[in-house]
Amino acid sequence: MDDVTPVDAAALREEVKSKYREVAVDPHGDYHFHTGRPLAKRLGYDDTLVGSLPDAAVESFAGVGNPFSLRPLGQGERVVDIGSGGGFDVFIAARQVGSEGEVVGIDMTEEMLDKSRNTAADIGFSNVEFREGLIEAVPVEDGWADVVISNGVTNLCLDKQRVLGEIRRVLKPGGRLQFADIANGKPVPESAVSNIDLWTA
Repeated sequence: MDDVTPVDAAALREEVKSKYREVAVDPHGDYHFHTGRPLAKRLGYDDTLVGSLPDAAVESFAGVGNPFSLRPLGQGERVVDIGSGGGFDVFIAARQVGSEGEVVGIDMTEEMLDKSRNTAADIGFSNVEFREGLIEAVPVEDGWADVVISNGVTNLCLDKQRVLGEIRRVLKPGGRLQFADIANGKPVPESAVSNIDLWTA
């Protein structure tokens, strides 16, 4: 498709916001994807860590994999979660990096940010922060992070090169990306690529 823009980026962003706004306010709704504790178990998250979190921290989780299965985080590491949603992966990361580490979650959906901030306050996490922003323009300074994590978010973004550029920018030299996402190795018809509803289906 070369330089053809298949869908309008702003329209896609609004569609994604709308879908995940629903997941924030009605986490037990009927969605085409799995959510919450059953999903975390299916994806192989540590039962002890997940069990230590309140329902509010887990119920809106809608990831596609387990970025921590690639490598556990180290004590004291600085972590950025792009597309942090209700905060589940941020809270798992915070447990792994300990009180000397820091975790910043980035999300564009107000309802998800409200939920994650409230949950962090209720739990008493002092080493996490949630910032409003786009994954194409991450509100984190250059070279700050030891690790960037992401879970089922990049596939929802039109400009993946820009996202990867932002990840590289915020990582310090020698830093790493641990992400889970959806990939398709088969050709996709142009009619499907240009159908905005299929991007979040």
